[in-house]
Amino acid sequence: MTKTPLPLHADDMTVFTRALSQQLGEASPSHLTLMNMIARAAGFQNVQHMRAASAATRRLDSQTDDIVVDARSVERTLHQFDESGRLRQWPSRRSIQTLALWALWATLPANQSLEEREVNGHFADEHLFEDAATLRRTMISCGLLSRKRDGTGYRRIESRPPAEAKAVIHAVSARRRARAKAGTESRHA
Repeated sequence: MTKTPLPLHADDMTVFTRALSQQLGEASPSHLTLMNMIARAAGFQNVQHMRAASAATRRLDSQTDDIVVDARSVERTLHQFDESGRLRQWPSRRSIQTLALWALWATLPANQSLEEREVNGHFADEHLFEDAATLRRTMISCGLLSRKRDGTGYRRIESRPPAEAKAVIHAVSARRRARAKAGTESRHA
């Protein structure tokens, strides 16, 4: 009988090691020895080798952000947003729609279930053409938003945006920050 692999993920090896050490009690080796044992069990020579591999992975991941983007698509998408970062109109081209939706996706709270009215209220602040239903439906069809079968419980789907979407998110976010700053200054005046 074959065994199904069971993945193990720990956000912080130090916390994991401390918890394991507490479980082992008096029989536990020193913290560093235990960390080295865990690193070897994961296929590394020692904890330093594991740190070096993790740092190299982070460096490689950051280099993928330097991918050349289709500047024309980004520019066309940015023309769909006003100076405050709100979507002015529903784009006619599907590729521009998708990039615009990524900018809206970035404003949704991560790992949080929202009711339909909450999603609509959120989108009301981020677009000017008053059609939250189209935004919701298209985000679901693009795999950016999920919804329970009964129509409740919307949730942002966590994924890595493509390079063009990152550029749009960055530019639109800057416009939104300026809008928020202007709103704060006008309230204090």
